[in-house]
Amino acid sequence: MPRNRIIILLGILLMLLAACNSQSTEEKMYEHLEEAVSQEDVFAEQQQPLVELEQQEKELYNEIISLGMEEFDQVKELSEEALGLIDKREERLKAEKESIESAKSEFDKIDSLVDELEDDQVQSTANEMISVMDEREQAYQALNEAYHSALEQDRKLYQMLQQEDLQEEDLRAQIDVINENYDKVIAANETFNDKTEAYNQLKQDFYEQAELNVEYENQSESESNKQSESDEDAQEDEQDQENTKDE
Repeated sequence: MPRNRIIILLGILLMLLAACNSQSTEEKMYEHLEEAVSQEDVFAEQQQPLVELEQQEKELYNEIISLGMEEFDQVKELSEEALGLIDKREERLKAEKESIESAKSEFDKIDSLVDELEDDQVQSTANEMISVMDEREQAYQALNEAYHSALEQDRKLYQMLQQEDLQEEDLRAQIDVINENYDKVIAANETFNDKTEAYNQLKQDFYEQAELNVEYENQSESESNKQSESDEDAQEDEQDQENTKDE
């Protein structure tokens, strides 16, 4: 390689390094924080499909209830379809979880930068933001586990509906278990939403205090998820009512 070309390349490299080093700590943190938002895009993308899958499952259940166990062959076929929908919901839930965890890994890159912040107020807000994000992560893991448990109880319900000798009292008991599980999902989801709102506010405070001149729009990643869980609660309540009516 010609010597003059080497010199030019070295010059470009030095310029790039100088540009990177000229970034303030606040700007470096901003890049990680916004990349974390991008990593949650997959999480947001799962919400509407989850709602649609839940609605399809609800329609199948209502059809099963309208048939009654007298039409066992049809009930069994529809139950199989419902089990397939549960599998699809689990796939969406897995993608959702991976997205949240990827975003948290990106967010954690700001930890080593906080001590470099010169302004005490900005540093205090950054530390509080980290604390709340940790709580948000824990809240999501609790929500994810609760949702998984609820799906397993849904799966058990449709497996029971494939038993021709299914007893009324067993079905009633399972419906009660399902409703209890979705109560836990609703509670966990509310906690996650609260932590998300608190984190978004702290991030906005951090940007303003650091004078980053960012046009900040509150993130609402969890709102569609909240809608999804509310739909589930309504679905299970309707299942209980319809089951009682049928009996």
